[in-house]
Amino acid sequence: MAGLIKREDIDEVRQRTDIKEVVDGYVTLKGAGLGTFKGLCPFHDERSPSFTVRPQVGRYHCFGCGEDGDVISFVQKMDHTTFHEAVEKLAARIGYELRYEDGGTGPSREEVGRRQRLLDAHKIADEFFRGQLMTPGAQRARAFLQGRGFDRSAAEQFSVGYAPQGWDALLNHMRGRGFHDAELRLTGMFSEGNRGLYDRFRGRLIWPIRDIAGDTIGFGARKLFEDDQGPKYLNTPETTLYKKSQVLYGIDLAKRNIARDRQLVVVEGYTDVMACHLAGIPTAVATCGTAFGTEHIKIVRRLLSDDGSGGEVIFTFDGDAAGQKAALRAFDEDQRFVAQTFVAVEPTGADPCDLRQQRGDDAVRELISSRRPLFEFAIRASLKRHNLDTVEGRVTALREAAPVVAQIRDSGIRPAYTRELAGWLGMPIEEVSRAVGAAAKRAAAQPRQGAPGRPDHAGQGGPDTSPSGALPEVPAFSRPDPRDPLAGMERQALEVVLQEPAVLAGGSWERFEASRFATPAYAAVHDAIRAAGLAAAADPVAWVEAVGRKVPEPLRPLVSELAVVPLPANTPEAMQRYCRDIMARLFELQITRVKADKMGQLQRLDAAAHPEEFQRLNRELMMLEMERRALRQE
Repeated sequence: MAGLIKREDIDEVRQRTDIKEVVDGYVTLKGAGLGTFKGLCPFHDERSPSFTVRPQVGRYHCFGCGEDGDVISFVQKMDHTTFHEAVEKLAARIGYELRYEDGGTGPSREEVGRRQRLLDAHKIADEFFRGQLMTPGAQRARAFLQGRGFDRSAAEQFSVGYAPQGWDALLNHMRGRGFHDAELRLTGMFSEGNRGLYDRFRGRLIWPIRDIAGDTIGFGARKLFEDDQGPKYLNTPETTLYKKSQVLYGIDLAKRNIARDRQLVVVEGYTDVMACHLAGIPTAVATCGTAFGTEHIKIVRRLLSDDGSGGEVIFTFDGDAAGQKAALRAFDEDQRFVAQTFVAVEPTGADPCDLRQQRGDDAVRELISSRRPLFEFAIRASLKRHNLDTVEGRVTALREAAPVVAQIRDSGIRPAYTRELAGWLGMPIEEVSRAVGAAAKRAAAQPRQGAPGRPDHAGQGGPDTSPSGALPEVPAFSRPDPRDPLAGMERQALEVVLQEPAVLAGGSWERFEASRFATPAYAAVHDAIRAAGLAAAADPVAWVEAVGRKVPEPLRPLVSELAVVPLPANTPEAMQRYCRDIMARLFELQITRVKADKMGQLQRLDAAAHPEEFQRLNRELMMLEMERRALRQE
């Protein structure tokens, strides 16, 4: 059973992982100054690179959209995983074995090794199938694709392949690549008979099924030949990698568009996903041999950031009875979403692939834009089951439809659909309103199952709360005015301290600790640095992380920003000079402030009445002036 990962192991993974190597897997980075790299932001569209990574401190920050964080949060956002999953993935990447609290366990080094071996096998098989698609034996497969409106470019975009006829083409290939039969049994790509292993997929068109991170974990195969006695579609069976209830075909291609557009379109097959993407609906995915269920919803909610701030899920189903049944099953899961759910049904029964063939890309886009709220579809479907020409039929239809209307979350829309239902039934609005109200009361009296609560937070335990469960009050901070020279000076000092903490060696820490910052946001960061303590500065990655944990939540992006902004130095020597100069200016500013305070005290003092105090203030002023001159000479 998995438990909470130990905090020290999380810190170790964060410090050992090179954030630039991880980001390079998603973003092309180029040097932008000493120890700083820039690229086009993966979180928003831009023409000029503003996404900045500073490996020394283990942080990234986009100066365009404000996205920021460390290597763990980057993997969370890019792969749409939980904090726990991101740490485990990064730990596996560097070969670090995690420890868990309260006797919990995670994947052992051996398990991680076996999983990687399985992933390698699927990657090699994927490449094999794709290579086979262009061979003479794959003519039937290419003709099938062409007949569905998919050219070679489309096949390459979706990595479509072909499994040759025969019993051991893939088996021999995998053995030749060093895989043993014991390993191959675990992949789901082979069956076993009296004579041993043989290829599970033979003479079929192949689609690789990938997880959200883009790793191939299984395959879907479509029958091409009449003598194939198997089902029309054959998928990988359940394996340690492939769990059909947790897999959505096309999620690796659609995830960024889903997150950006706050929209997910659920279709029924591989070719429907291809048709939608090619027609300009890049948010389409499909389930793999199972109904859209609870585990799929967990994935979707993370992609949509399903927190009540918008987003929509659109189901497309055939217009036949089976399609309507599937739509109603989807409605049963509706309350697990915060996002609005819709259904798009083509009246002629054409699926997106057929629609694209018959009427072109525009027709596919029109189908999605014609979506109707899922609860409207569910209401109308429930009414069709009753004879509304009789009193008994209308009463039973009302009893079935009223709970559906009562489930509508938007209190502004619910009365409107109550009136619509009254019109569809031909019954008085008062009678229908009473039935909907009674259904709502019955639902409220029962525990709500599967409804989403507060969205998961990035950490393992979420934010601290007060005993009452309310989030603690945090102060509001305005963005410092970049034209304010004092704020500019304070910002430069914080940039230096966060990026080059070695500048605080010697007596500089005491001076910095005693400094006063006038800009509220920068003063809060200064307080967080003091609270983190000089000891944390020994490791730059741990240093920025420690400061980020001490600063108020609204200012955490500011800490990342300060930690990655390029400093104006191109060599280590120039960097040292720049850092010394900035700190000297900060300390001189502090001395000037203290001198001003003491001069005020001196002017208000009666020297004759307090000669000793007068002399002490004069001595302190002299010492401050000597300290200021010494700073200028350093």
